[in-house]
Amino acid sequence: MNVVFSHGKESGPWGTKIKELAKKAEEKGFEVDSVDYQGIDNVDERALKLREKLTFIEGPVVLVGSSMGGYVATACAGEPACKGLFVLAPAFYLGGSVNFDTVALPESTAIVHGWRDDIVPVENSWRFAKQHSAELHILDDDHRLISTLPKISTLFSQFLSQLETQDAN
Repeated sequence: MNVVFSHGKESGPWGTKIKELAKKAEEKGFEVDSVDYQGIDNVDERALKLREKLTFIEGPVVLVGSSMGGYVATACAGEPACKGLFVLAPAFYLGGSVNFDTVALPESTAIVHGWRDDIVPVENSWRFAKQHSAELHILDDDHRLISTLPKISTLFSQFLSQLETQDAN
């Protein structure tokens, strides 16, 4: 299985969170990649770039995204190869062409958001999770989710373990 990361607007393809979560995925034997969206400010253009990237990946995929990358990963989560979606402080309902109330999702979808996020309202993740019956973790952190990264890393590892179990059945 492959894990493909999508970074946020102000980040890069191998930022702190992605490096930490990639390490967890690699420890479990997943192939890891991170798309570089630097210089692309339009969220829908980023989603198009991810869709194109997915056409070159063989096998099932787990999409992971943070902030704007969460928008991008979720926009592409309906692709047939996508078996899981794990997003951090996703930029839901803040513009772009995706209707997040009707977007297609894989069975395994988890959202992590910080109570003190002053960039993307935590209520947006709550609304999305309620609409789609998605797993939601709200942590005592801000938008960057750096102070709770060890907890997020554990949640991500558990998420991947659940996918492995599903894949084996």
